[in-house]
Amino acid sequence: MAILIIAKPIYTQAQQKTGFHMLKSFPIKSPGGWDYITVDGANKRIYTSHGNQVNILSTSGDSIGYVPNTPGVHGIALVNTLNKGYISAGRANKVIVFDLTTLKVLNEIAVGTNPDAIFYEPFAKKVYTFNGRSKDATVIDVATDKVVATIPLDAKPETGVSDGKGKVFVNAETTNEVVVINATTLKVEARYKIEGGDEPSGLDIDRVTNRLFIGCGGNSTMVVMDAANGKNLAKFPIGGCDGLVFDPKLKLAYASNGEGTISVVKELSADKFEFVENIPTEPSARTIGIDLLTHKLYLPAAKTEPGMVTAENPKPRPKQVPGSFHIIEVGKN
Repeated sequence: MAILIIAKPIYTQAQQKTGFHMLKSFPIKSPGGWDYITVDGANKRIYTSHGNQVNILSTSGDSIGYVPNTPGVHGIALVNTLNKGYISAGRANKVIVFDLTTLKVLNEIAVGTNPDAIFYEPFAKKVYTFNGRSKDATVIDVATDKVVATIPLDAKPETGVSDGKGKVFVNAETTNEVVVINATTLKVEARYKIEGGDEPSGLDIDRVTNRLFIGCGGNSTMVVMDAANGKNLAKFPIGGCDGLVFDPKLKLAYASNGEGTISVVKELSADKFEFVENIPTEPSARTIGIDLLTHKLYLPAAKTEPGMVTAENPKPRPKQVPGSFHIIEVGKN
């Protein structure tokens, strides 16, 4: 059961499940934590942050190689037209540029403090890093690999996306807003309040209908928003979401939840949405990537065990079981 919030609440029941389930598991034995995963379906590659490096797999699970020395790695942005990748190294306060063919490092670019989410904005051909501690965005010209702007955001930013027409949207985790950036002027031009959503992290967009899908991990909620004016259109209970992706062909938004599920919401039209199902995955599978050609989903995960409780740390994070890191493939077959 789901609730569509417009002028009057409308209740809709999903008529068809996705048929998705866990298909395979691709082991990566090196140690370390993880954050974002990026899938390049056209070139059949998966890029996952892991420890202080980025591991690259084929979509069949074979190891292609890795980019080392990326301290505090968070995310990976790809610019296939220039054969370059961009890695946000959070502890080094820099972006590492690498060759997509050889995986060799080409450049290192100083950015804001603790760069986290990173993405390529195709309208103005810029890479954005969203910097957690300095609460700003660094904008890099991919033709020159030079910083062209630092944009104050006045909040801790999380994931960013583009409408492909000159607008950039980024979650503001500490103020429960979507911040709108003009990709031409590189200035903030609006702030949209997320109603009933706390600590937004996951974000994606349907560029056809101009709808934002926002995963809020703080209160386990997905909010759908009109990107043109910030109107909140729908709200759904999900899990403890960190990542979110949207499949424009299937019109499905997938939120990856650390409890071990993927919450699925279907866009029936620009103003009508329904909750479909929770797909079982594994606990710790909290970030997600999508292959838009095969429609398969990929999630990093690892087995964990309870951390040691101390007086200084009464609620420790779970500890990763050494050698258990892997990538889960989810799809129909």
